[in-house]
Amino acid sequence: MKGKSIPENSVEFYRPVYEWLDQYIAQPKPSTKLLVQLEYFNTSSSKCILDIFRKLELLHKSGASQVAIVWLYDEDDEDMMETGEDYQTIVKVPFSISKVTG
Repeated sequence: MKGKSIPENSVEFYRPVYEWLDQYIAQPKPSTKLLVQLEYFNTSSSKCILDIFRKLELLHKSGASQVAIVWLYDEDDEDMMETGEDYQTIVKVPFSISKVTG
């Protein structure tokens, strides 16, 4: 996931992602890695992003796939780094936070 997430109706916007993820979870690869590099997202998107992370958490707990989330943030964006740290404490999935330079 990369860019900005500011849809007016986040639930509808993310519905295809949820549906795809549900299908994927039914027959996952042995290893699953989600890279997240967002510049900005609105409050309703933050809930949808957490829902995606929760689905990955269930997949991780099932043992069907080795799941990892990589939160990438711009070196000048402390807010996004802190947001990644917040998500890291909420979801029980291997979760790393990395600075992107340049």
